[in-house]
Amino acid sequence: MLLIIDANLISPDGCRKADILIEGERIIAVADAGADAALRARATHVVDAAGLLAFPGLIDVHTHLREPGGEHKEDFHSGTSAALAGGVTTVFGMPNTQPALTDAAALDMALARAAASAVCDFGLFLGATNTNAGLKMAAPEMHECGLKMYMGSSTGDLLVEDFGLQLAHFEQYPRERVIAVHAEHEQAVRAFAARRLRRPPVCAEIETGRAIALAEATGHRLHICHVSTRRELEQIVAARARGVPVTCEVAPHHLFFTTGGRWLWDDVPRPVAAPDSFFEMNPPLREADDARFLWNNLAQFDCIATDHAPHTLAEKHSARPPMGLPGLEDMLPLLLTAVHAGRLRLEDIARLCCDGPARTFSIARKGTIMPGYDADITLVDAAREHELGAGRIYSKCGWSAFAGFRARGAVHSVYVRGSVAFDDGMIVAQPGSGRRIEQAHRA
Repeated sequence: MLLIIDANLISPDGCRKADILIEGERIIAVADAGADAALRARATHVVDAAGLLAFPGLIDVHTHLREPGGEHKEDFHSGTSAALAGGVTTVFGMPNTQPALTDAAALDMALARAAASAVCDFGLFLGATNTNAGLKMAAPEMHECGLKMYMGSSTGDLLVEDFGLQLAHFEQYPRERVIAVHAEHEQAVRAFAARRLRRPPVCAEIETGRAIALAEATGHRLHICHVSTRRELEQIVAARARGVPVTCEVAPHHLFFTTGGRWLWDDVPRPVAAPDSFFEMNPPLREADDARFLWNNLAQFDCIATDHAPHTLAEKHSARPPMGLPGLEDMLPLLLTAVHAGRLRLEDIARLCCDGPARTFSIARKGTIMPGYDADITLVDAAREHELGAGRIYSKCGWSAFAGFRARGAVHSVYVRGSVAFDDGMIVAQPGSGRRIEQAHRA
């Protein structure tokens, strides 16, 4: 049995000094540090975590792992390695791959490839199309973590912009499962593009309202991806007050950067200036007022998710750079630095990156450190200062938009289902040790 002793255990409810006993893949006991002599007597291996923070393994429900079709810039092994380096033990991959994950055969193929090479646990979304509404009903044995609907165009060719087809998905996809949406109004996107304007806030605000209306009309669980504006969040809060089952996420880049790649905080040294192309993404970066509103209302979010979107440097420096930036290795150090700056609490990280994602997507046995749960544990040295992008980058893309940022707080070691997977800056998990997540209803 593995015993982690004297850890500062972080949960949404606070911090306590604790001993954590692990047998096999599960946590079997948690006690106040040193309070249970019998607990310590049962251990066959002891890890001294004095001075370290113990988070439940972080869960990132929005990543682009690029496999199949984009393995030159990321694959399941490199992407899940980047996750571990960032303290993340479970990732959800998006379906806009090549081929896209829009039927049982494509999904099964991708899940098999992930199972063969992933080093952390994973789930994959099924992609909604104009022709596959009702597929889950016809093929209930599929093992997707949810349905992703692109209500506005983004990377890849997945787009469902017709209201009738959107409604068909909301009506026919199993109600106990989540429909996650990229909410940008496609007609507005095109109209503004004709004026040489890139997706102003109204594009997201219109389609967020539409998605909420679909969820309200059908009673279906809805998750709004990468909320970036005040008006989107206000609509979500109002919908919840009416009983609409809607959750939402925010991406770190929409919290830390503003329009044009400008750094939000005047009192925190910014990263080294990066090329404008690094900050091309959908939805775009917003004005500082929107970013500050998101910070001031983090209590309204269910998840922080990176929207990890790696591309090669050559691609990002090209005349038509693809959308998105990597984020798996940067999210936790950024948030820990925000804690040191007084803008966030450790408990907020546990809620938004651990418990909240598990609840939102009904992930079984993950998101908290308590008996019966998977022994997914991220140990953090909160005092360690380091420069993002300066050391080894595990993502295949090899760059960070946060390069040069002096972060305070670094991942020390990571356990996935009781086995050490990342330690002292190195991946020690074997390819294929990651496992597809299970889902169940949570209170």
